[in-house]
Amino acid sequence: MIRIENVSKDLGEFKLDDVTLHIHEGEYFIILGPTGAGKTILIETIAGIYQPDCGRIFLNGTDVTDTLPKDRSIGMVYQDYMLFPHLNVEKNIGFGLRHKKITRNETKTKVNEIADLLGVSHLLNRYPGTLSGGEQQRIAIARAVVTEPKVLLLDEPLSALDNRTTGRLREELGRIHRITKTTTIHVTHSFEEAFSLSDRIAVMGSGQIIQVGAPDDVFRKPNSEFIADFVGVENLFRGKSVVHDTISEVHADGICIVSSTLKSGDVSISIRPEDILISKKEIDSSARNSFSGKITEVKDMGALVRLVVDVGIPFMVALTKRSYEDMELAYGTHVYIAFKASATHLF
Repeated sequence: MIRIENVSKDLGEFKLDDVTLHIHEGEYFIILGPTGAGKTILIETIAGIYQPDCGRIFLNGTDVTDTLPKDRSIGMVYQDYMLFPHLNVEKNIGFGLRHKKITRNETKTKVNEIADLLGVSHLLNRYPGTLSGGEQQRIAIARAVVTEPKVLLLDEPLSALDNRTTGRLREELGRIHRITKTTTIHVTHSFEEAFSLSDRIAVMGSGQIIQVGAPDDVFRKPNSEFIADFVGVENLFRGKSVVHDTISEVHADGICIVSSTLKSGDVSISIRPEDILISKKEIDSSARNSFSGKITEVKDMGALVRLVVDVGIPFMVALTKRSYEDMELAYGTHVYIAFKASATHLF
């Protein structure tokens, strides 16, 4: 559907550095990355706002690198809505249809249909200045979708909204995508948006695509320390790995960790805190990794509690507050931890 081939663009502070990315038709694709990673430049280059310094962009097999933005059949929604203040909601939504040579009645029908889909029919005679942030963003989305674009680009569409509105609109975006099946590229900082909406995600850093994959794969199997740090892997160690048949044994700071990832030599190890079992008694399970140690830190996160367990190296363990209280755990408690070889990712 969308092929980005070796695209570079240098704007000084922000840049794209030899970006290659393939996005499938009908996919909900999310781009994550820290501030300055190049996320917005990437989708603005896809839209045609910027011409790449080198590289090509293809849409449905057609090279659109030199095609004007208005001729690319791409809709775009920014975080700050960008509605026309002097036009009412109905005219804002229908604005993009004015250039499609369709009749006034047809325009009205399409506007009413998309307004119904987004639940804003009662706002059609209002003006943007009288609307809430969530209502304005719904109008901006309606304006982009009503033209039936081949691709919908969303640049931090929920970041300016309060938590309650964000949750509702996030559900709306998912519902609209299921109905329209429009290929969607969504830039965000939110891991929650990535998990709840995306088919796949790409993580960017310093103008480059660092890793692409299903959300669970990227979060559980980072391919670099940059990704591990960005997605919040709290158990990240260095060690030397030796492969034995179907497992790898990694020696890290005096302990041996078993992994089902087959990789030899100097490696990084990541284990998600929620994949680690903890008990005051020795754990009887099929987990290949089992250690004993003491709780050296307790972090009360509300519904969750995060514990640091020192077994020679410090492991972060996550569990519910209910489990923490039921097990009568506390600072200094001697405990056992265990985790499966499949939960130990090497890179």
